[in-house]
Amino acid sequence: MGQPNQTSSVTPLRAMSRAVSFVAFGCLLLSQTAAFAQSASAQPASSRSAASQDNRTTYSAASVAGFDDATDDTAAPAANGTTANADDTQQRPAIPDAQAGDDITGSILDEDIRRLNTREAPLDETLPRRRAAESASKEETPGIPIGTFVLRPSVTQSINTETTKDGNTTQRRAFLETDAAATLTSDWGRHQLTVTSEGAWQKNVSGEGEEQPSFKINSDLRLDLPDDTTAHLIAGYNFYREDTDDPDAITNAAQQSDVQEFSAGASVQRDFGILRGTTALALTRSIYSDAKLSNGTTVSLSDRNQTTGTLRGRVGYELSPALIPFIEANIGRTVYDETQDSAGYERSGHSYGAKAGVEVDLGEKLKGEVGVGYEMADFEDSRLSSIDTATLDASLLWSPIRGTDVNLDLQTSIQPSTTAGESGYVSHALTTTVTHQLRDNLVGTMIGGVIWRDYPTDSTINDELVYTAATGLTWNINRYLDLTSTLGYELTTREEGTDSQQWRAGVGLKLKR
Repeated sequence: MGQPNQTSSVTPLRAMSRAVSFVAFGCLLLSQTAAFAQSASAQPASSRSAASQDNRTTYSAASVAGFDDATDDTAAPAANGTTANADDTQQRPAIPDAQAGDDITGSILDEDIRRLNTREAPLDETLPRRRAAESASKEETPGIPIGTFVLRPSVTQSINTETTKDGNTTQRRAFLETDAAATLTSDWGRHQLTVTSEGAWQKNVSGEGEEQPSFKINSDLRLDLPDDTTAHLIAGYNFYREDTDDPDAITNAAQQSDVQEFSAGASVQRDFGILRGTTALALTRSIYSDAKLSNGTTVSLSDRNQTTGTLRGRVGYELSPALIPFIEANIGRTVYDETQDSAGYERSGHSYGAKAGVEVDLGEKLKGEVGVGYEMADFEDSRLSSIDTATLDASLLWSPIRGTDVNLDLQTSIQPSTTAGESGYVSHALTTTVTHQLRDNLVGTMIGGVIWRDYPTDSTINDELVYTAATGLTWNINRYLDLTSTLGYELTTREEGTDSQQWRAGVGLKLKR
């Protein structure tokens, strides 16, 4: 027999197994290198430097062993963020290591994420499409940046007509009205200051009737304190002319008293787990000017000047973020500048109140609170009877469908009187405002309300009912200009005496920035 054929010891099967081993070893080496790179990115600077040096040593060893022939032209990522390819290393600048002691997680967070307040958009900034305004009527003007604040002013100039009928007496007038408003908002990362103001000035151009100027400004400084605590510091000023239909107005006066109200207060709210506590203190100072009679003489009303302080406390129980039942109590003290008024009555006194209710927050669909309780006011003069009443208060904002908002406000309060022998009355006021977006740039508003002035049974003054109804349209010509129109009606009915009516209509232009 002939000699057997000599064959190589490396059979095809063995060659294939060795190739598979080389590939598996290369993949293992690459995965280990990526793991080293990932661990290095999560270590401090000193650890990352050591890991980077180990990785470079590993790559050098792999190169010497000849394993880089098993990879393609695309280099694997290195631990320091560069690639193992020499050409790429020369073309791309190396990323410097983070400074020692840096918090890696915090360093990559956007500053806006750590802000408690949303940053104000820069002037005329083009917003992304997903945040574009839903309609021209809801689009907010960019405002005027003033340091760390943004000012958004507006001015409305309108021409109006008014007809007032009181018994058999009718008065008509046409007047110009200038309304100005402004909002100043801080752009701070923490805390927030908001200042709002609005005012109206009237000038009769024909007919006769009393002009009614007004102005008010309010500020609210919110302080974000530790331990889920929020504090508010508020201050305000309100100027208005007393209405002829006010129960304390001077009869047949050519110009009623100008009233100035100064207010200040502070409140602290803190969350104790599922409990939420609020304490608030409010101070109000009222000053009355002289009233002018039709014959040119004046009547001093300085005996109505007063200062009122109220302390309020509330405790809520959070059943859920959308439902928080609460109980609330308040105590107040009113002090008049003059011990006795012009009729010889001591009107300083105390007030007390308590109520229970629930806060509701269902997002855009329903938000507000409802409460029932009891309130009482007594006076230092024994000839003035105390006033007490059950109270029902509600403040709700409801959106039944998209583009429609319904605001319901119900308030019960005790209103002291300055009429000789009268202690005051209970006011039950209900106001409903419906706003509906008719088109993208056209918004309609309807307002309806009723006020019931309920006098005590021993009073010589009869109860009164005041009905109000108004409607208006706002057409957004562009981002900075609106065309407005209003139509309103007010009816005051009395059990004894004549009723009074008032019609008012107007059209104007609103310029905003």
